[in-house]
Amino acid sequence: MIEIPSDLHKDLVPLAFLLGNWAGAGVHDFPGAQKCNFGQEVSFSHDGRDFLEYHSHTWVLDEDGNKVRPLESESGFWRIRPDRKIEVTTTRDDGTVEIWYGEMADQKPQIDLATETMARLPDSLPYSGGKRLYGYVKGDLMWVGEKQTPEVELRPYMSAQLKKVVTPEDVERWAKALPDDMPDDGIAFFK
Repeated sequence: MIEIPSDLHKDLVPLAFLLGNWAGAGVHDFPGAQKCNFGQEVSFSHDGRDFLEYHSHTWVLDEDGNKVRPLESESGFWRIRPDRKIEVTTTRDDGTVEIWYGEMADQKPQIDLATETMARLPDSLPYSGGKRLYGYVKGDLMWVGEKQTPEVELRPYMSAQLKKVVTPEDVERWAKALPDDMPDDGIAFFK
């Protein structure tokens, strides 16, 4: 279910499907790096202004799904223009700063992005651009990232499937929204 908060800036309504905290797992595979499964936590929040604040943390998982070490962290801001064009700025823990441009698909919650500009500190890993695809599929947030370096052509390197994290405040809000005439046993509700 996609909720649209009453204090969400009107321009951000098409991005409402991103809002909240998400957690899940995915696969990281790029030449020169160890292939691994990773865990991820992502948050998209707003404060009433015309952008979403974004944070992502990933970590390497062992065969049993336990955290081994941090993998990548990034944060940034997402904006959408009236023509459904998306503008994203991100900063990663390795010293890479990116400006992404893209667009939202017609009639579905899907966003395609590509790097327009990027800068990196001298000790950052080699990087020359990337693409990302985000989609809201059956209640999950799914994404795939592609990247290229001077030595490696653009190719997929990370993808994940994330579930919405439900908080006690969410449960309380949903409980208050239940109809007053709901049967006591709950069974009749499904008949």
